[in-house]
Amino acid sequence: MNEISVVVIDDHPLMIEAISGLLGRNGFKVVGVGVSASDIVDLCERNAPNIAIVDLHMPGDVYAAIGRVLIVSPATKVIAFTAATGVDVAIRALDAGASGYVLKGSQPDELTRAISSVVAGETYITQTFASRVIAGLRDTTARRRAAEAVMLSIRELQIVRLLMNGKTNKEIALAIKISEKTVKHYMTALMQKLQVRNRLEVVIAAQKMSGDNTAAKLHS
Repeated sequence: MNEISVVVIDDHPLMIEAISGLLGRNGFKVVGVGVSASDIVDLCERNAPNIAIVDLHMPGDVYAAIGRVLIVSPATKVIAFTAATGVDVAIRALDAGASGYVLKGSQPDELTRAISSVVAGETYITQTFASRVIAGLRDTTARRRAAEAVMLSIRELQIVRLLMNGKTNKEIALAIKISEKTVKHYMTALMQKLQVRNRLEVVIAAQKMSGDNTAAKLHS
């Protein structure tokens, strides 16, 4: 097998150094590092790595960025490497498109095992945590709570409200005084964030979020 290329994104420099050193000692090639959600997309688009190791608690919308990687670099597999032990967090990361979920308290060799597993097309979850996540994935209540964690910005709420009124991109742009190109960017971001495929599904997903709370906001 060719050398496996990796990008590492974590907002703690010491963690980046530690991960990079571990990977280097185990024959992996680190081709880029970053410190924010936007870096995830940028590094994957520029380097098309085999693996992106991503902390979940960084500036920006990390979950939307994970979903975006599936578009800009389809061959890249994302591994969430985090201290977050909540089942809802893990479900949200996996639903966003992550292929692995490794806890930072794990043994060092678990991260390298995770890389090998996801490169082979498998999903990897820290062994001591896996049974809880698998149970959560089967639990519709846990999946609903994970979905409710998706929050829309004020601008995104404005756009969805106008979509519900049947407005075109051009009409939305005129209504909120932004360019039509910017509206298209927001639409792409909304589809990634809500994990849907078209404008109608954006509206439906937004209505379902947080029970009826989002729908109430949209009509307010």
